[in-house]
Amino acid sequence: MTAQEHNPEPHNPLGIDGIEFVEYASAQPLAFGALLEQMGFVATARHRSREVTLYRQGTMNVIVNADPRALPQSGTDPQSTVISAIALRVRDADAAYRHAIDMGAWAIQTRAGVMELNIPGVHGAGDSILYFVDRFRDFSIYDVDFKPIPHAPANPPAIAGMHFFGVVQAIGAGRAPEWIDFYQQLMDFHVLPEGRYFGVVPKGTLLESPCHRFYLQLVEPPEGAGGLQWGEQLIRVGFGVPDVLEAVRALQRRGIVFIDRAPAQSSERGALTQLYKGGVSFELVVSHLENHHD
Repeated sequence: MTAQEHNPEPHNPLGIDGIEFVEYASAQPLAFGALLEQMGFVATARHRSREVTLYRQGTMNVIVNADPRALPQSGTDPQSTVISAIALRVRDADAAYRHAIDMGAWAIQTRAGVMELNIPGVHGAGDSILYFVDRFRDFSIYDVDFKPIPHAPANPPAIAGMHFFGVVQAIGAGRAPEWIDFYQQLMDFHVLPEGRYFGVVPKGTLLESPCHRFYLQLVEPPEGAGGLQWGEQLIRVGFGVPDVLEAVRALQRRGIVFIDRAPAQSSERGALTQLYKGGVSFELVVSHLENHHD
Protein backbone atom coordinates (compact mmCIF):
# COMPACT_ATOMS: atom_id res chain seq x y z
CA MET A 1 0.00 0.00 0.00
CA THR A 2 1.56 3.27 -1.07
CA ALA A 3 0.35 6.79 -0.46
CA GLN A 4 0.04 9.19 -3.36
CA GLU A 5 2.92 11.47 -2.45
CA HIS A 6 3.31 14.99 -3.75
CA ASN A 7 6.60 16.79 -3.26
CA PRO A 8 6.20 18.76 -0.02
CA GLU A 9 5.88 22.49 -0.67
CA PRO A 10 7.50 25.00 1.67
CA HIS A 11 4.12 26.72 2.13
CA ASN A 12 2.16 23.49 2.46
CA PRO A 13 4.04 21.40 5.03
CA LEU A 14 0.97 19.25 5.80
CA GLY A 15 0.52 18.33 2.16
CA ILE A 16 -3.11 19.52 2.16
CA ASP A 17 -4.75 18.42 -1.08
CA GLY A 18 -8.38 19.52 -0.94
CA ILE A 19 -11.48 18.64 1.04
CA GLU A 20 -12.04 14.91 1.53
CA PHE A 21 -15.57 15.23 2.93
CA VAL A 22 -18.00 17.61 4.58
CA GLU A 23 -20.13 16.18 7.36
CA TYR A 24 -23.55 17.48 8.37
CA ALA A 25 -25.24 16.57 11.64
CA SER A 26 -28.99 16.43 11.15
CA ALA A 27 -32.03 15.69 13.26
CA GLN A 28 -33.93 15.26 9.98
CA PRO A 29 -31.64 13.04 7.90
CA LEU A 30 -34.32 11.89 5.44
CA ALA A 31 -35.47 15.42 4.63
CA PHE A 32 -31.91 16.67 4.34
CA GLY A 33 -30.93 13.65 2.27
CA ALA A 34 -33.78 14.45 -0.13
CA LEU A 35 -32.42 18.01 -0.45
CA LEU A 36 -28.93 16.67 -1.20
CA GLU A 37 -30.42 14.45 -3.89
CA GLN A 38 -32.06 17.51 -5.46
CA MET A 39 -28.58 19.07 -5.47
CA GLY A 40 -27.33 16.08 -7.45
CA PHE A 41 -25.83 13.92 -4.70
CA VAL A 42 -26.53 10.20 -4.53
CA ALA A 43 -26.62 8.04 -1.38
CA THR A 44 -23.91 5.46 -2.07
CA ALA A 45 -23.17 3.84 1.31
CA ARG A 46 -24.39 3.53 4.90
CA HIS A 47 -22.38 3.24 8.08
CA ARG A 48 -22.12 -0.28 9.42
CA SER A 49 -23.25 0.57 12.96
CA ARG A 50 -24.55 4.16 13.13
CA GLU A 51 -27.24 6.24 11.46
CA VAL A 52 -24.79 7.80 9.02
CA THR A 53 -25.08 7.95 5.22
CA LEU A 54 -22.46 8.77 2.60
CA TYR A 55 -23.58 10.88 -0.38
CA ARG A 56 -21.43 11.41 -3.45
CA GLN A 57 -21.33 13.57 -6.54
CA GLY A 58 -18.29 13.78 -8.79
CA THR A 59 -15.25 14.38 -6.57
CA MET A 60 -17.35 15.38 -3.54
CA ASN A 61 -18.23 13.31 -0.47
CA VAL A 62 -20.93 14.51 1.96
CA ILE A 63 -21.67 12.59 5.15
CA VAL A 64 -25.04 12.96 6.88
CA ASN A 65 -24.79 12.01 10.54
CA ALA A 66 -28.02 11.49 12.50
CA ASP A 67 -26.28 9.97 15.53
CA PRO A 68 -27.58 11.97 18.54
CA ARG A 69 -24.00 12.41 19.80
CA ALA A 70 -23.11 14.36 16.65
CA LEU A 71 -25.90 16.92 17.01
CA PRO A 72 -25.23 20.31 18.64
CA GLN A 73 -25.88 20.16 22.36
CA SER A 74 -27.01 23.74 22.84
CA GLY A 75 -27.77 27.02 21.15
CA THR A 76 -29.47 25.69 18.03
CA ASP A 77 -32.91 24.59 16.95
CA PRO A 78 -33.30 20.88 17.80
CA GLN A 79 -34.59 20.33 14.24
CA SER A 80 -31.61 22.03 12.63
CA THR A 81 -29.03 20.64 10.24
CA VAL A 82 -25.49 21.95 10.74
CA ILE A 83 -22.05 21.47 9.23
CA SER A 84 -20.41 19.41 11.95
CA ALA A 85 -17.03 18.60 10.38
CA ILE A 86 -14.67 19.16 7.47
CA ALA A 87 -12.08 16.52 6.59
CA LEU A 88 -8.94 17.78 4.89
CA ARG A 89 -7.03 15.43 2.63
CA VAL A 90 -3.38 15.52 3.75
CA ARG A 91 -0.11 13.73 3.00
CA ASP A 92 0.15 12.18 6.49
CA ALA A 93 -2.85 12.39 8.82
CA ASP A 94 -0.93 11.60 12.03
CA ALA A 95 1.78 14.13 11.22
CA ALA A 96 -0.85 16.78 10.40
CA TYR A 97 -2.64 16.05 13.67
CA ARG A 98 0.56 16.28 15.72
CA HIS A 99 1.50 19.55 14.01
CA ALA A 100 -1.93 21.02 14.78
CA ILE A 101 -1.70 19.99 18.44
CA ASP A 102 1.84 21.37 18.71
CA MET A 103 0.54 24.69 17.36
CA GLY A 104 -2.15 24.88 20.05
CA ALA A 105 -5.20 23.13 18.57
CA TRP A 106 -7.46 21.21 20.92
CA ALA A 107 -7.69 17.48 20.35
CA ILE A 108 -11.12 15.87 20.08
CA GLN A 109 -12.09 12.81 22.04
CA THR A 110 -12.27 9.80 19.78
CA ARG A 111 -15.77 8.83 18.66
CA ALA A 112 -14.68 5.58 17.06
CA GLY A 113 -16.32 2.42 18.31
CA VAL A 114 -15.19 -1.17 18.07
CA MET A 115 -14.01 -2.06 14.54
CA GLU A 116 -14.36 1.59 13.45
CA LEU A 117 -11.70 3.77 11.90
CA ASN A 118 -10.27 6.43 14.21
CA ILE A 119 -9.79 9.62 12.16
CA PRO A 120 -7.54 12.20 13.91
CA GLY A 121 -9.11 15.61 14.38
CA VAL A 122 -9.11 18.87 16.29
CA HIS A 123 -11.78 21.32 17.41
CA GLY A 124 -12.87 23.92 14.86
CA ALA A 125 -15.48 26.67 14.97
CA GLY A 126 -18.26 26.13 17.51
CA ASP A 127 -18.97 22.43 17.91
CA SER A 128 -17.35 21.52 14.59
CA ILE A 129 -14.35 19.29 13.97
CA LEU A 130 -11.44 19.49 11.54
CA TYR A 131 -10.38 15.99 10.51
CA PHE A 132 -7.16 14.95 8.77
CA VAL A 133 -7.36 12.10 6.27
CA ASP A 134 -4.63 10.32 4.28
CA ARG A 135 -5.55 9.53 0.72
CA PHE A 136 -4.35 6.15 -0.53
CA ARG A 137 -4.61 4.81 -4.07
CA ASP A 138 -5.88 1.37 -3.09
CA PHE A 139 -7.62 2.14 0.19
CA SER A 140 -10.40 4.48 1.24
CA ILE A 141 -11.57 5.46 4.71
CA TYR A 142 -15.08 4.61 3.55
CA ASP A 143 -14.08 0.95 2.97
CA VAL A 144 -13.82 0.40 6.72
CA ASP A 145 -16.89 2.04 8.21
CA PHE A 146 -19.39 2.04 5.33
CA LYS A 147 -21.29 -0.63 3.47
CA PRO A 148 -22.26 0.15 -0.16
CA ILE A 149 -25.97 0.56 -0.87
CA PRO A 150 -27.04 -2.17 -3.32
CA HIS A 151 -27.36 -0.94 -6.93
CA ALA A 152 -26.27 2.60 -6.03
CA PRO A 153 -23.59 4.02 -8.36
CA ALA A 154 -20.22 4.15 -6.62
CA ASN A 155 -19.13 7.34 -8.39
CA PRO A 156 -22.12 9.36 -9.63
CA PRO A 157 -21.15 12.18 -12.01
CA ALA A 158 -21.22 15.83 -11.01
CA ILE A 159 -24.01 18.10 -12.24
CA ALA A 160 -22.63 21.01 -14.28
CA GLY A 161 -19.07 20.24 -13.11
CA MET A 162 -19.78 20.94 -9.43
CA HIS A 163 -16.86 20.55 -6.99
CA PHE A 164 -15.99 21.78 -3.51
CA PHE A 165 -14.98 25.45 -3.59
CA GLY A 166 -15.10 26.57 0.02
CA VAL A 167 -16.84 26.92 3.35
CA VAL A 168 -18.30 30.02 5.02
CA GLN A 169 -17.65 30.38 8.74
CA ALA A 170 -19.47 32.78 11.06
CA ILE A 171 -17.13 34.34 13.64
CA GLY A 172 -17.63 36.70 16.56
CA ALA A 173 -17.30 40.47 16.17
CA GLY A 174 -13.63 41.46 16.08
CA ARG A 175 -12.45 37.85 16.07
CA ALA A 176 -11.02 37.79 12.54
CA PRO A 177 -7.36 38.18 13.68
CA GLU A 178 -7.66 35.18 16.02
CA TRP A 179 -9.23 32.93 13.37
CA ILE A 180 -6.76 34.06 10.71
CA ASP A 181 -3.95 33.16 13.10
CA PHE A 182 -5.61 29.78 13.79
CA TYR A 183 -5.72 28.77 10.13
CA GLN A 184 -2.33 30.27 9.29
CA GLN A 185 -0.51 28.63 12.18
CA LEU A 186 -2.18 25.24 11.94
CA MET A 187 -2.47 24.76 8.20
CA ASP A 188 -0.66 27.59 6.39
CA PHE A 189 -3.74 29.22 4.87
CA HIS A 190 -3.12 32.76 3.67
CA VAL A 191 -5.32 35.84 3.54
CA LEU A 192 -6.42 37.13 0.15
CA PRO A 193 -6.04 40.86 -0.51
CA GLU A 194 -8.81 43.05 0.88
CA GLY A 195 -11.61 43.50 -1.62
CA ARG A 196 -11.01 40.24 -3.47
CA TYR A 197 -14.14 38.10 -3.28
CA PHE A 198 -15.80 35.26 -5.13
CA GLY A 199 -19.48 34.71 -5.74
CA VAL A 200 -22.30 37.10 -4.88
CA VAL A 201 -21.70 37.56 -1.12
CA PRO A 202 -18.72 39.97 -0.88
CA LYS A 203 -18.29 39.93 2.88
CA GLY A 204 -15.68 39.18 5.50
CA THR A 205 -12.17 37.81 5.10
CA LEU A 206 -11.14 35.19 2.54
CA LEU A 207 -8.43 32.63 3.25
CA GLU A 208 -6.94 30.43 0.54
CA SER A 209 -5.78 26.90 1.28
CA PRO A 210 -2.06 26.18 0.75
CA CYS A 211 -2.99 23.73 -2.04
CA HIS A 212 -4.98 26.50 -3.84
CA ARG A 213 -8.00 24.16 -4.13
CA PHE A 214 -10.49 25.72 -1.73
CA TYR A 215 -11.23 28.78 0.42
CA LEU A 216 -12.58 29.74 3.82
CA GLN A 217 -14.71 32.87 4.21
CA LEU A 218 -14.79 34.35 7.71
CA VAL A 219 -17.89 36.49 8.28
CA GLU A 220 -18.49 38.70 11.33
CA PRO A 221 -22.00 39.76 12.40
CA PRO A 222 -23.29 42.76 10.42
CA GLU A 223 -23.06 46.21 12.04
CA GLY A 224 -26.03 47.16 14.18
CA ALA A 225 -26.99 43.51 14.73
CA GLY A 226 -26.71 43.59 18.50
CA GLY A 227 -29.82 41.46 19.02
CA LEU A 228 -28.94 38.93 16.32
CA GLN A 229 -28.12 35.42 17.48
CA TRP A 230 -24.69 34.86 15.95
CA GLY A 231 -22.75 31.85 17.11
CA GLU A 232 -19.37 30.87 15.77
CA GLN A 233 -19.99 27.98 13.41
CA LEU A 234 -19.60 26.70 9.86
CA ILE A 235 -22.68 27.98 8.03
CA ARG A 236 -22.51 27.23 4.29
CA VAL A 237 -20.70 25.14 1.70
CA GLY A 238 -19.77 26.67 -1.64
CA PHE A 239 -19.62 24.61 -4.84
CA GLY A 240 -17.47 25.69 -7.75
CA VAL A 241 -18.87 25.42 -11.29
CA PRO A 242 -17.41 26.54 -14.63
CA ASP A 243 -20.72 28.15 -15.70
CA VAL A 244 -22.89 29.46 -12.86
CA LEU A 245 -26.01 30.26 -14.89
CA GLU A 246 -25.96 26.84 -16.56
CA ALA A 247 -25.63 25.19 -13.14
CA VAL A 248 -28.47 27.32 -11.76
CA ARG A 249 -30.74 26.23 -14.60
CA ALA A 250 -29.79 22.56 -14.11
CA LEU A 251 -30.50 22.73 -10.38
CA GLN A 252 -33.72 24.71 -10.84
CA ARG A 253 -34.98 21.89 -13.05
CA ARG A 254 -34.34 19.61 -10.07
CA GLY A 255 -36.42 21.83 -7.77
CA ILE A 256 -33.70 23.94 -6.13
CA VAL A 257 -34.78 27.53 -5.44
CA PHE A 258 -32.28 30.39 -5.73
CA ILE A 259 -32.50 33.87 -4.23
CA ASP A 260 -33.69 36.22 -6.97
CA ARG A 261 -33.45 39.58 -5.23
CA ALA A 262 -30.50 41.97 -5.26
CA PRO A 263 -27.74 41.87 -4.19
CA ALA A 264 -27.66 38.07 -3.91
CA GLN A 265 -29.45 37.20 -7.15
CA SER A 266 -27.77 34.79 -9.55
CA SER A 267 -25.12 36.15 -11.90
CA GLU A 268 -22.11 34.89 -13.83
CA ARG A 269 -20.11 35.24 -10.59
CA GLY A 270 -22.27 33.10 -8.35
CA ALA A 271 -25.64 32.20 -6.89
CA LEU A 272 -27.15 31.52 -3.49
CA THR A 273 -29.97 29.11 -2.73
CA GLN A 274 -32.82 29.95 -0.42
CA LEU A 275 -32.55 28.96 3.24
CA TYR A 276 -34.08 25.51 3.43
CA LYS A 277 -35.80 23.98 6.43
CA GLY A 278 -33.20 23.13 9.02
CA GLY A 279 -31.22 26.28 8.23
CA VAL A 280 -29.27 24.98 5.22
CA SER A 281 -28.26 26.93 2.14
CA PHE A 282 -25.75 26.31 -0.64
CA GLU A 283 -23.68 28.64 -2.77
CA LEU A 284 -22.44 28.39 -6.35
CA VAL A 285 -19.24 30.18 -7.34
CA VAL A 286 -17.65 30.44 -10.78
CA SER A 287 -14.56 28.21 -10.76
CA HIS A 288 -12.64 26.28 -13.38
CA LEU A 289 -10.65 24.37 -10.78
CA GLU A 290 -11.82 20.79 -10.52
CA ASN A 291 -10.96 19.29 -7.14
CA HIS A 292 -9.22 16.27 -8.66
CA HIS A 293 -7.55 13.61 -6.60
CA ASP A 294 -6.08 10.21 -7.27
